[in-house]
Amino acid sequence: MHFVIQAFDRADAGDLRVRTRPRHLDYLADFEVIFGGPLLADDGVMCGSLIVVQVEDRPAAEALAAGDPYAKAGLFERVTITAMKPAIGV
Repeated sequence: MHFVIQAFDRADAGDLRVRTRPRHLDYLADFEVIFGGPLLADDGVMCGSLIVVQVEDRPAAEALAAGDPYAKAGLFERVTITAMKPAIGV
């Protein structure tokens, strides 16, 4: 099943995203990521993450999100996980 994980950075995160990014990318290499990338503020600064992943079920998506080095480092203010059914661009 596909899940969309949206994670929004804390306003006071400073350079935590940049420092943690290599571990984040290494971690995601172990999953079936359909696509993903940083969310950008209007000024082009990274302010969150969007990941579409294929996993078995919601608990697997929640475990993926919780195990992300960004999450473990405390980068995110808010994370949403939503199931989805691909229909376009597949």
